[in-house]
Order: sequence, then structure tokens, then C-alpha cells
Amino acid sequence: MADMKRVKIYDEIIEYPPGTSAKEIAKEWQYKEKYDIVLAIIDNKLCELSKIIKSDCELRFITCSEKSGLQSYKRSLTLLMLKAFHDVVGNKNIEKISVDFSISKGYYCRVDGDVTVSKELLDNVEARMHELVEADIPITKRTLDTDAALELFKRHRMYEKEKLFKFRKVSKVNLYTLSGFEDYYYGYMVPSTGYLKYFELHEYDEGFVIQMPTREHPTELAEFKPQNKLFQVMKEATIWSEIQEVDTVGDLNEQIVKGNFKDIMLVQEALQESKIAEIAKKIAEQRNKKFIMIAGPSSSGKTTFSHRLSIQLMANGLKPHPIPVDDYFVDREKSPKDENGKNNYEVLEAIDVEKFNNDMLALARGEKVEMPSYNFITGKREYNGKFLQLGPEDILVIEGIHCLNDKLSYALPKECKFKIYISALTQLNIDEHNRISTTDCRLIRRMVRDERTRGTDARQTIAMWPSVRRGEESYIFPYQETADAMFNSALVYELSILKQYAEPLLFSIPTDCEEYIEAKRLLKFLDYFLGFSSEEIPKNSLIREFVGGSTFHV
Repeated sequence: MADMKRVKIYDEIIEYPPGTSAKEIAKEWQYKEKYDIVLAIIDNKLCELSKIIKSDCELRFITCSEKSGLQSYKRSLTLLMLKAFHDVVGNKNIEKISVDFSISKGYYCRVDGDVTVSKELLDNVEARMHELVEADIPITKRTLDTDAALELFKRHRMYEKEKLFKFRKVSKVNLYTLSGFEDYYYGYMVPSTGYLKYFELHEYDEGFVIQMPTREHPTELAEFKPQNKLFQVMKEATIWSEIQEVDTVGDLNEQIVKGNFKDIMLVQEALQESKIAEIAKKIAEQRNKKFIMIAGPSSSGKTTFSHRLSIQLMANGLKPHPIPVDDYFVDREKSPKDENGKNNYEVLEAIDVEKFNNDMLALARGEKVEMPSYNFITGKREYNGKFLQLGPEDILVIEGIHCLNDKLSYALPKECKFKIYISALTQLNIDEHNRISTTDCRLIRRMVRDERTRGTDARQTIAMWPSVRRGEESYIFPYQETADAMFNSALVYELSILKQYAEPLLFSIPTDCEEYIEAKRLLKFLDYFLGFSSEEIPKNSLIREFVGGSTFHV
């Protein structure tokens, strides 16, 4: 047939009749994949399996072992959970179900209305979810004009979504329906409930956690392990966002329009300063603590935090000295490689651990030590005549991604360490059902900073991010609950600031490169935010570490 479409797939050219969907082709080729195919990439554009093949193209399939595939699974599972809750409890008894934040390989959720979360209720909801999975019900998409969507959100009491789309420039909105239950989701979905086989609901605090698979184990569920310290930090941030009435992007945009951005910014900065002061006081009360170990994932703001903590420690009569562990990187040509042969700066072996311990012990003994400085442009550790010698009231404020891991500081006495975990645990969500990943916020931070200070463009940052994330999962997150204190470096307003810096970097990524798909997703994400100038941001703000203009050397 002359109108057959030629599709390149798995290095083969196959002809398909017009009107064939990616889902039909996926069924034919599923045997090639270890896990269920949930999305497709057609000519370097991510799409749902419902996409019709309209011309000759190159086709690649996505499973939940890839980031975009797992994201679609999580979105679709959220829709399934909401539908099951409404089926079990009844629409009239539910005011709102909020997907608040990520915890223990799942999402922490709350239910408002005439309903009490209990194990019995969650067992019933989980059973209903399994029924819907067994029925393999289609998840369908329809497109509405934005005005019509606003009316629908108002009618269904989805006020956060109504507020969100008041500030959207797009003329169309995609809505997803599951057996009569309709909702909006940021991003693509799986074709039907039959794909959503793996989940558990666990009662936790005032709500529940929906446990989900991971990219490493798409057909398994990790054991539910409450992360109580991390949870309390996230819960407190959520409460403060609600007090300030900025717990969603629509709220933030509305406050910008009303001229209240500066007040929100100043309150956020004050809250962070008060938390830093609390940690400093706690350290000052334990005079045996000489090594303040600050750890957290990439782009958490560890450097600025260490400087601000140092100021608060000085206010408590101590003499702190910030020490970046990054200055102990081995020279770039000696750096370990990842599975793709690229330099891996996330592993402990990228640090000269022996030299670090020798220097720290020498300082503790009162010796004068020449401190190194790592040049990220040349990839060399340098010595520029910077010497340090400690007195009785001096302490070291050491920051780096491995600082909670005792293997980094193996020679330092445990009783002399005070461990702090820091991360950008964003409390802001797109709306009540679409959470903002803390990972995305950190990626945007890093992209902006590295282009400015490390000679790394956005494409390179996106390319190395999977390696960064693997390092965090292996070397940071397992130790976070061992911290003596936790600090949330996220600022509820920051994405409105970062937007202006990140968008030009993302637009510069060519459409034909592998990183373009992620760049396009991030551009869509940033489009939800109204931008705001960074001119009013305080010079000591943590966000200055990324956009520039900091009073500190960061």
C-alpha cells in the first residue's frame, strides 16, 4: 500500500497502515522490554501511547525504568487513588484530597471533609483501586478551551486549579477522565488502569502515604519506612505555606499580581534565619562539637547555609571556619567514571578522603594548615597561600554531599561531630493533585548556577543529572535520618525568580538532542509561574548562591 507509514523501531524499518497508534505497535513489541511500555518517543518528542502514527518516523518506547515513564505512572496512580476514594467515601463527604509531598518512596496525602483516615478506610480504598486495575478501564483525554475548563474546575470545587489557570497563557487545557472522574494533570498519563499494578496505602500521621515503585524496581514496592525527622520538616513547611496562603502556584501568582511578593519574600527569609539561629544555639550548647558536618543533595544551598550558620555561631561566641569538601576533589583526570565513561563527582572516591582527614586532624591539634581550593574551570586543586589555624573557641563548618557518611570523616571522633541535613524540600505544589518535585527545583537551581560559575551549559547539566541522582540515592538519602538537625533550604517564591534565568538556558538546547525532551518539560513547568525580578532579594539570601549577587563567596 502506497500510504503505509515507515517506522524505525529497534533498528528495524517496519511498515504500518495509517491510523495505527503507538499503543498498537507497543503491544507488538512488548516482548522486547522487561517492563510495561507506558509512553513513546516519536521523532524525539515524548507522547502518550494513544498517539497516531501519521508519517514516517522513528519510534522508541518508554517504561517505568525511565524518569518520564515513572512520572506518568505516578500521575496516573494518583488519579486512580482519587477515583477510588470518591467511590468508597462518596463525593459529598470529601472536601479535598491533597497530595502534599514525597516521603518514603511515595506521596503523603491528606483528606479534608466528613471522613476519618483509618486502616479500615485505606484497606477499602486499596481494594477498590485493585478492582479498577483488574477492570483495565481506559484513562481518556479531552481538550477544552481554558474558559470552559475554568468553569468546570469551579463547578467541581477544584479551586486551586481554577486559580492556576487564571494565570495561564495557553488557550487549551487537557483533562483526563477515569470512569466519570475528571481531573487535570501536568504531564502524560498511561493508557488505562491495567498498567497500575503496584501500590500500597499506609496510614501515617494525620493522613496516609501511597507507596509507589521506583525506576530501579518498577515492579516492586520498597518497604514503607517512616522518615520522621524529614516528615516533620516537610509538615512544618506546608503549615507555614498555608498560613501565608501560598501553598500552590496559583496562590503565588495571585500574590504577585496583588503586589504582595516582597512581604512573602521577607517572611520566608526571616523564617530561614530563625531556623539557622536555632541550630546555631543548639550547637553552642554542646561545646564538645568541633566538626559541624553539613550534607545534602546537589544544589541544596549548602555553601550559603554554612556561611549563614557561621554568622549565627559567631553571635553565640564561637569562631567558625567554613570548609567546602568540594575543595578536596581529586584532579579531574583522576576522577572516577560512571557507566557512560563520564566523570562522576558524586561518589566518595571523587574526594581525596585521606588528605581531608589528615588536614582536619591537624587543625584539631592546633597546627597551621594550608587549605586547598578547587578550580572548577581547570579541574585542578590549587593552593594559594590560604592558611588556617584553630584556637580554643574555633570550630569547623564542613559542607559536602558526603558529610553525614562517617566514611568521609573516618578519623574524626564521633562525639565531636554535629550533623546537619539540608535540602530544598519545596512546600509549593502546582495544585492539590500535582506536586512539584524537589528534584526539579534543585535541577533548575544547578542549571542556573553551573552556567554562571562552572562553565557548564544547561544541556550538560541535564545530561549529568541522572548520575547526580544516583549518587544522592546511594550516598546522601540513606543517612538523612541520622542528622542532629535538618534545614529546609527551599524558598516558596524562588521559582518565580529562577524562571528568568533558566528559560533562556533551556531554549538554547537543540531540538534534535537527547536532552531536549527534558528541557521542553521544564519549560512547560516554568510557564506556570509569573516571573519576578531578583533585585529585591537580600544579598545573603540562599537563592543568591544560584542567581548571583551574594554577599558571600559562593
